[in-house]
Amino acid sequence: MSEPGRIVGAFAASHSPGITGWPERATEQARIAVEGAFAQVRDRVAALEPDAVIAVSVEHFTNFHLGNLPAFAVATGEDYLGPATAEMAKFLNVPQHRYPGDAALGEHLYTAALDAEFDPALVQGGLEFDENFCVPLKHVDPDSRYPLVPVIVNGVNPPWPTAKRCYDFGRMLRSAVAAQTAARRVVVLATGGLSHWVGLPESGDINEDFDRDFLARLESGDPAKLTAFTREEIDAAGNGAHEIRTWLVAAGAAGTGFDVLAYEPVSAWLTGTAVAAARL
Repeated sequence: MSEPGRIVGAFAASHSPGITGWPERATEQARIAVEGAFAQVRDRVAALEPDAVIAVSVEHFTNFHLGNLPAFAVATGEDYLGPATAEMAKFLNVPQHRYPGDAALGEHLYTAALDAEFDPALVQGGLEFDENFCVPLKHVDPDSRYPLVPVIVNGVNPPWPTAKRCYDFGRMLRSAVAAQTAARRVVVLATGGLSHWVGLPESGDINEDFDRDFLARLESGDPAKLTAFTREEIDAAGNGAHEIRTWLVAAGAAGTGFDVLAYEPVSAWLTGTAVAAARL
């Protein structure tokens, strides 16, 4: 009998375009801290030897739009283009290429979500990446070795799924991975946040109090604390702070607390920038 799958690692990181596009604008301390944390994640993931990576992020209107903006979406492609355009590749300083996908695992996760009474959108092909996946994967998987199942969470435009709904979606992913045998070792990588304002006069501001409070709750692993965030509390950290929903999915999938590997409030990258790893 084949061994059931399990989540062997869970990680979360910010995906500011500045991390790869203009790293030199940050202070040397911040750059070294963030790049060092990404290097730790890269080494840990390599040591885990995953069969697949469930990559959880938001989508910045590269594929979806206000006429069709799902709360959750699961992609089931054989591969994915990223960055989506040559101009975006230059902006992000990430070579445009095709990332491998794990279509079978994606299809299993989508069906499992329906069975668990979630109703994600199904993206069977054509999903293209922006900074959501390209920035962190340049550090974590520079050779694009690991097959991906992209999961999209709406963290860019209201109304958003609640914090609890996102955490529970992560719990569903953990159960779904355990209910199949093809991908025995699975890593979850969530990207987005922390505090930042997109397209607003406050762009460049960082809400350190919010960021540190969120990271403390993430470290605790306490579901009640993680899912207690209200829309208004997140709004105080910027419209971009709603991307923490992807971290909540990772927390639900891990079912344990995280260690914060780096936190730097980098105004030059317009983002409270953090990297964290679950204590699995």
